[in-house]
Amino acid sequence: MRARWLAAAAFALGAVGRADVLPDDRTDLMYHRYEGGGVTVQGPSVLVRKKFGDSVSFSYQYYEDLISSASIDVVTQASPYKERRVQHNFGVDYLHGNTLYSAGFISSIEPDYNAKTAFLNISQSMFGDLTTVSFGFSQGWDVVGEVDRGIVQPFRADAQHRNYSVALSQVLTRNLLLGLNFETDENDGYLQNPYREVRFLDANARGYSYGPAHDPNTRTGNAVSAQLKYYLPYRAAVDGSYRFYTDTWGILANTLQLGYTQPVATSWTLDATARYYWQTHATFYSDLFPYQNSQNFMSRDRELAQFHSMTLGLGASWQFQPPWPRWIDKGSLNFNINRMLIDYADFRNVLDSGFAPGTEPLYTLDATVMQFFISFWY
Repeated sequence: MRARWLAAAAFALGAVGRADVLPDDRTDLMYHRYEGGGVTVQGPSVLVRKKFGDSVSFSYQYYEDLISSASIDVVTQASPYKERRVQHNFGVDYLHGNTLYSAGFISSIEPDYNAKTAFLNISQSMFGDLTTVSFGFSQGWDVVGEVDRGIVQPFRADAQHRNYSVALSQVLTRNLLLGLNFETDENDGYLQNPYREVRFLDANARGYSYGPAHDPNTRTGNAVSAQLKYYLPYRAAVDGSYRFYTDTWGILANTLQLGYTQPVATSWTLDATARYYWQTHATFYSDLFPYQNSQNFMSRDRELAQFHSMTLGLGASWQFQPPWPRWIDKGSLNFNINRMLIDYADFRNVLDSGFAPGTEPLYTLDATVMQFFISFWY
């Protein structure tokens, strides 16, 4: 559960594509690593795509996370831990005329969290491939558990997730592409982290104690986004996007991203990105409650706090023609590194002793995310 966002980020590509073309036959071998805030997540990934005829394409991906966590949430309320998460992705694409049907199933397993997700997407190209409209739906079934010293406890809870999306890609001019997206998330069941507790004032030596958190068992979120990509005269491209998100837990979020792509010579491509994110806290969130059970819903999960982050990224890609084997058309080596800085506005660093409860310094986190992968087309 704690690392699923990293796997998803590997596929969050904001490209504007066509619906009347099947994905290329290719194989990707990737190593990824996240390190920051006392957490290290790393592991391999393998993705294989293969067409059968002119209408069908299959894909399979294996994705693994090796997680070592001594984050502030862990060391203040429990012991550091290590665990392994394995994810399998299965997908099929079917092309019929100018319509592309995509379906798949994702299975993610870790010691205390099992997630199953099925998805379906339909894309239609029209007006001479100048416009593409897409509709998507996914359904997720999660089983939440709890692990203590390697022994699974009796605790078990279920959660379900549904996502509906609609997207429009439009060629505005020969050099300018526009993308518009809207999506709705519906969630119900056990939606909180079983390891996160709340902090409340208490008349003991340190002035506070910890108690169980209580999150609502339903959550609905809506997001709208827009992307523009402009191809510059000297073979480069610049892109920008904005995303607005709101949900029933009271969170409002804004995301701005800028990117620049520059081919160098005939085989190198360089990329640079800058991303700014800002969100408000959930209505039931607090770093320090006045007393235990002071309200119906209570959370100190820092993912629900108010914070802003800046992420700067650099990437390089080198295309090559392998001399052997002959059935490989081309290959590419790719490396991406992102540096992320997060500043919290209402989550405090309780590890910094010597302060009265509620006056501790605000928590900050910096992290580095790296990806290295090699791709082959055939």
